[in-house]
Amino acid sequence: MKGFDHLHPALQYHIVNSLGWRELRPFQDLVIPKVVAGDHLIILAPTAGGKTESAFFPALSRMLTENWSGLSVLYVCPIKALLNNLDHRLSRYCELLGRRSGLWHGDVGQTARKRLLRNPPDCLLTTPESLEVMLISKSVDEERLFSGLRMIIVDEVHAFAGDDRGWHLLSVLERIQKLAGREVQRIGLSATVGNPDLLLQWLAGNCKNPKGVALPPPSAQAPADVHVDFVGSLSNAAKVISQVHRGEKRLVFLDSRSGTEELGLLLRNLGIKTFVTHSSLSQEERHRTEAAFAQESDCVIVATSVLELGIDVGDLDRVIQIDGPASVAGFLQRMGRTGRRSGTIRNCLMLGLKPQKLLQEVALVELWEQGFVEPILPPPEPYHILSQQLMALALQQGGIGRSQWFEWVKDVYGYSQFPTQSVAEMESWMVEKDILSNDEGLLWLGAQGESTFGRKNFMELFSVFTSPPIFHVLHGRSEIGQVDESALLIKQDGPRLLSLGGRSWEVQHVDWQRKHAYVQPSELLTRTKWPGAGIGLSFRICQMMREILCSTKVSERWSERCKTQLENLRTDFHWLHPDGLTMINEDHDRLALWTFAGARANSIVAYYLAQEIKSQVTSDGFKMKFDREIHDGEIRSGLQRLSERGVLELTPIPADNAIRGLKFSECLPPRLAGLVGSARLRDDEAVDYILRSTIHSVVTSDPERVGKSLGSRRTDRSNPMGSTPPDSSET
Repeated sequence: MKGFDHLHPALQYHIVNSLGWRELRPFQDLVIPKVVAGDHLIILAPTAGGKTESAFFPALSRMLTENWSGLSVLYVCPIKALLNNLDHRLSRYCELLGRRSGLWHGDVGQTARKRLLRNPPDCLLTTPESLEVMLISKSVDEERLFSGLRMIIVDEVHAFAGDDRGWHLLSVLERIQKLAGREVQRIGLSATVGNPDLLLQWLAGNCKNPKGVALPPPSAQAPADVHVDFVGSLSNAAKVISQVHRGEKRLVFLDSRSGTEELGLLLRNLGIKTFVTHSSLSQEERHRTEAAFAQESDCVIVATSVLELGIDVGDLDRVIQIDGPASVAGFLQRMGRTGRRSGTIRNCLMLGLKPQKLLQEVALVELWEQGFVEPILPPPEPYHILSQQLMALALQQGGIGRSQWFEWVKDVYGYSQFPTQSVAEMESWMVEKDILSNDEGLLWLGAQGESTFGRKNFMELFSVFTSPPIFHVLHGRSEIGQVDESALLIKQDGPRLLSLGGRSWEVQHVDWQRKHAYVQPSELLTRTKWPGAGIGLSFRICQMMREILCSTKVSERWSERCKTQLENLRTDFHWLHPDGLTMINEDHDRLALWTFAGARANSIVAYYLAQEIKSQVTSDGFKMKFDREIHDGEIRSGLQRLSERGVLELTPIPADNAIRGLKFSECLPPRLAGLVGSARLRDDEAVDYILRSTIHSVVTSDPERVGKSLGSRRTDRSNPMGSTPPDSSET
């Protein structure tokens, strides 16, 4: 019995006759019976693999079969553009069956909202923030609105689960479920995730109905056409893009807003019809740009990650990625924009501008070929989000009892393990600081809470967006580059030094809320050979980068220019050991320990090792560096003592005032704020690797050559393509 046979006869009729579908996909046939049965599910399939219909068709079927009335289905997305994109499609499905869907997010006007409240749709497309608005708004009867809710579908669920916005979503769902008076079925849709079982536990929490993960059959994953090339500069990248794949619609990802503008200008100067979109453009301009691109054929759109999620910009022929991304999941998400038409396959051309970025791209492709995808790890210890929920509940209920409020959200996966005394400690702190007022056991917002979070009708309270974990490094008004948050968040004795653009900088001031670090040039470190500090790279990616450097493997996915550049890197890193850590003299007898363990782990070990050896230790994503007077034996002894203490004792200590970058941190007592900060800086696997690994010592007769090819100077001194346009066969 196929999934199609489980659907209501009216829906079956319209699938065949109105939509013109001869049959459902095998994956949809597999998933639909589970949704009809009421299971809580994580549904995984490649982009454009039919996930939306696999969840929404059985929702419509149950709506008819079980005679659901009023608002019965919520469809939640992480971004408004994706909701706008889905609105037309889901509205049509509803209308075919005499049902309605509606749209509510920050850009939907008051008139439309009032109309929706007067006559609620059967399905509502919305965001977590808009749901919060509905719950606490005096103009919304939340009990009436949500009393008939039966199902929630969370699209791009991995985009929620990886940050605090996911905890906010789950909290809102728990409150809505209490209003509905029943267990609401939860369906999460995702294209890329490495740990679906944990994601299911995160989403469904303590729900009682059956839970499961729906995966496409292995044969459903089509092959992909992936190639890596080294071009050395944006101008050369523009030449490649202009020369290859002519007549096709190409989407180019570049993780820099200034870079997208520069590349767009270069392509236009080469006569290529080019569009540019990124988050700094107005919503109206982005919408016009994306709509215009969707209607074109022979053209290019250059975008940041704003087009990574499943927003429809028409049938794409090619995806091109420049310098990145930082994860296999991101690579899969972007490549998944292609191969949607019958007879086409997924594809991605990766262009490296710098040697380090080229190595990163090659490592990503190698991990992808091995079947690796990063796990999605919800941020631990979300006490600050719980404090936000306490304030929101006080608004929702017009004051809430001290003994009652936690009952509303206690089943959220992240809160269920909180010690009772810690929750009480947070609540007491908020009352003490007048964030909350306590009137004989009834909690309400205090004067400080009103002042801090009451601006613009409590918009500060609605938004739980967390900024990306990237800090912009500024010298005066000039941006030097970007570093991962771990370069600044972990406490460090002595001056804090960063290496960017091939030189050293001393941090003078950090604006934690805006994520800006202000620096001055420093002579404390000699010229760094690998600028960039490994922004956001995981332990697995760093390890694969080392493995490639130590290997002789050559891939058919590499262009000749890529092969040449990697051979240069391997030659310059001939001293690197294929396992363990490598200690080497560089910069005139200054020791460096190359770990390839990632920025977070290196920062943690560097902090504690500096205390053991009584000397400053600096670090980035790939190595730790030591003062000249420190000897090999002292470093080994210090690491041995750290190993004896164990990983769990090496608790990351947030830098002074770093917790200010955490929204609602003022609602937490110092102990809990420190607990949140420390838990989120841990990287126990990578730290354990450093502590238990063998250290191989190398003495080089040419210290200036160590790692030189990974810095900016090799890119400056060599033009990989010369002055002539590239041969398309190179890609």
